Amino acid sequence: MKSNLLPIPRSLKILRGTFTLPQQKPLAAIKVVRTQSAPDHPEGYALAISKNGIEISFRETAGLRAAATTLRQLLREYGRRLPCLRIRDWPDFARRGVMLDISRGRVPKLETLLDLAEMLSDFKINELQLYTEHTFAYKKYKSVWQSWGALTAREIQILDARCREVGIDLVPNQNSFGHLRYFLDDPRLKKLGELSKPYEAETKDFLRRPTTLAPNHPGTLPFVRSLHDELLPNFSSEFFNIGGDETWDLGKGQSKKLCETKGKGRVYFDFLKQLHREVASRGQQMMFWGDIILKDPSLILELPKDAIAMNWGYEANHPFEKEAAQFAKAKVPFYVCPGTSTWQTLLGRHDNAFANLRAAAKAGKQHGAIGYLNTDWGDGGHPQPLAVSWPLFAAGAALAWNSKALDERSLLAVLSRDVFEDPTGKVAVAGYKLGFAHLKLGVKAMNETPLGTVIAAPKPEDRELFCRNGLKWFAKITAKKILATLKEIQKQRAGLRRAKPSSDSGMILAVELDLAARMAEQSCNIMLWQQAVAAGKKSEAKALARQGVRELRTLEKDFNACWPLRNKATTKHCSPFLQWRIQDYLGETN
Repeated sequence: MKSNLLPIPRSLKILRGTFTLPQQKPLAAIKVVRTQSAPDHPEGYALAISKNGIEISFRETAGLRAAATTLRQLLREYGRRLPCLRIRDWPDFARRGVMLDISRGRVPKLETLLDLAEMLSDFKINELQLYTEHTFAYKKYKSVWQSWGALTAREIQILDARCREVGIDLVPNQNSFGHLRYFLDDPRLKKLGELSKPYEAETKDFLRRPTTLAPNHPGTLPFVRSLHDELLPNFSSEFFNIGGDETWDLGKGQSKKLCETKGKGRVYFDFLKQLHREVASRGQQMMFWGDIILKDPSLILELPKDAIAMNWGYEANHPFEKEAAQFAKAKVPFYVCPGTSTWQTLLGRHDNAFANLRAAAKAGKQHGAIGYLNTDWGDGGHPQPLAVSWPLFAAGAALAWNSKALDERSLLAVLSRDVFEDPTGKVAVAGYKLGFAHLKLGVKAMNETPLGTVIAAPKPEDRELFCRNGLKWFAKITAKKILATLKEIQKQRAGLRRAKPSSDSGMILAVELDLAARMAEQSCNIMLWQQAVAAGKKSEAKALARQGVRELRTLEKDFNACWPLRNKATTKHCSPFLQWRIQDYLGETN
């Protein structure tokens, strides 16, 4: 008998017989005991179901919460007639989190976030971070965030309170060094940027826009402090992630001489220590992304011992083992932070994601990571919906609890039951298989698939970083492989149409997944059109362009209609590429 529990318990024995929970006074049949005989862990618990009733043993409240989560899953799986069993269980990582990017074009509504938190808590996730650059409703900077949508102070307070109720720590996450492009576009703040103008990237194929604060400008720290002053009182967490990753501009402008004198690593580290003092003065513990400090490992030894390094990496072969060992050797508390691999893919690249999630869990467990944070980014406008990320959220939750146990067959069953609420199972199967569809194209690239970047490629003259490869893929992939990929997407869409979600939430997730699949279909069609143009097949190219315009216009209409069900503001920053591709097609038909 399969239990379809996620995470999979450390020890589960199915016994003979069943117990039927009474309809009247069901709680009377559940015995709850705080005892030292429960597994020796703050979240450890034992759950026994016999023919006489249910008994939960625990040491601390968190263990009781974990046991209740398991019991709820059992009730959803079996109803009131439960199998007799014994479970002893505890987690590998004390902190098990999900980080959702809300700064690249998709800011979820409060209702969406409340729904997300409740579902994540049912998978024993106990931490949620919302990656923020400019999308908190800062009073002085409405002009910066208005067109994007932003979470208000009141919305954060409501979400924070609900997260506490379901056992989740809502950790503030405000980048406070790099990734501040839209703040630095503001005339009042331009002077705080390391640079004031775009510059040629090292690879010469895109422009970098100013994103990094000048650490030596006298106005920088007061500006950061003003953001923290307004943001942090809305959270009850003892932790604060200040970001600090990818400070590309550092040493190229205002701090150039300082970096030449002291070294770029030291200048970065000194500002990081200033941020640490700011956070510590508020009685909070600082988290920071670990990528820059890893470039100068000697500085790791100088980190404040309460600073938490967030060791991120998103490829299947990321050297988590090597990097985790460095933080562990220096006795620096750290998380491993893999990702869902959904960004710039529309449908995911699940082959990479599952390997990345597993590698992080293995290295984190081996070297004593205090946390596991599964990150879900939105590079390139964040057109992929939550429906695409859910298989990876659930897989990450499973590995964060039990780093050696992930059964992908039971994963789909649990997703169907608890997320998509689809008794047919077809939404989960389609979402899972669509995440592998890109493999039929026969090409690989970091942080993208052609299915995601062909349709979303920015106009070449803009020379943007994200999706810059998109309009080049057609020359590297055969028409045969494109057609095979298109057929696979259409096959999974046909399965989606036969699904029957039993809730409004499940129906919206199914619609979102189908919209993402339709966009990925258009990436295939765009490449076929590009190949026809390149081959001089004018009549074929014109026919494909006319069809493409019709389909993209319908897709844009449907995408815009679905958007407000789950998201704030408009699709302005999420899907402008639909119009770009329409214009590309029209240029060919005129």
